[in-house]
Amino acid sequence: MKVLSKSSEYGLRALLYLVGNSSGQEYVSIRELSEQLDISFHFLTKILQSLTHAEILISYRGPNGGIAFKIPPEKIMLSDVVRVLEGDDFFNTCLLGLPGCGAQAPCPMHQFWKEIRGALKQEFENTSLASMGHTALLSSLRLGP
Repeated sequence: MKVLSKSSEYGLRALLYLVGNSSGQEYVSIRELSEQLDISFHFLTKILQSLTHAEILISYRGPNGGIAFKIPPEKIMLSDVVRVLEGDDFFNTCLLGLPGCGAQAPCPMHQFWKEIRGALKQEFENTSLASMGHTALLSSLRLGP
């Protein structure tokens, strides 16, 4: 089952790459991210612009430019990233995409998704990019193809 959009998938992968491949203060080129993660440069640029606009990242133009964390990854929760890239209501929407789905007018998946969505929201709100990134680095988990 796919829950996150490509924007969120790619955004999280890029941020986790930054956690594992920089001190957080160094700029990493978007071209490097694109190549290492096998993500379209232009699509990744748009995703990173959203994260920069949300003040999660900072960007710098020029030959030594790229992106870096504006705030420490220890203070960025996975839910912060998902809300920027999916929208504020991500943890409240119907799995089937039906408008008005809720206790008064539930869809067939409502109860099932309500429980899973709640657990997912809690995990995303309690997991920082730093902890996820360090786990990925220590365990040699892959972020690309």
